[in-house]
Amino acid sequence: MSDLAMPGGQYGDGMPLLGYIGRQFPTVRIVVLTMLENPALLKRLREVGVTAVINKLDDLSHIGLAIVHVMRGQDYIGPSVRLALHCMGLSASGQQRDVVLSKRELEVVRLFVSGMTITEIAAQLKRSIKTISTQKNTAMRKLGIERDSELFQYAQSDGLLNLSACMGDGNPDDPLPANT
Repeated sequence: MSDLAMPGGQYGDGMPLLGYIGRQFPTVRIVVLTMLENPALLKRLREVGVTAVINKLDDLSHIGLAIVHVMRGQDYIGPSVRLALHCMGLSASGQQRDVVLSKRELEVVRLFVSGMTITEIAAQLKRSIKTISTQKNTAMRKLGIERDSELFQYAQSDGLLNLSACMGDGNPDDPLPANT
């Protein structure tokens, strides 16, 4: 396990070290614990062979989960890191996502899976019930989801309940990526 930021070292960060370990010891599984949330940097970590990345703000139990996953030969991305990648339009593996939901569709899905009804969402967002229903159904179609229960499972696995951090103040019709 390594931190990413290493002040006072020859390079000031762990990226050269991680690159070296990845090249010299390709079978070593690397877990990084960091406070940095720059999505481009997180993507670069994946490119140099880091198998697990956890944010220091995530619950400590994620360290153990990451270690268990990498010992089984699986990758692990902590929830905060997954969210940062999601906001950048990348999957946990750092690949560009294929399915794109508009900000409005994503907002409706997020509110729906948080427990609100279509009527409550319409009232909160000051849109018609028909519009909200159409946005939810369009999002489900794009995701290849047919039932509400599948939408809840998708939201739980993809961290949609935490997406308010990257919704931004931009145009609500700008697309945001959805996990595929």
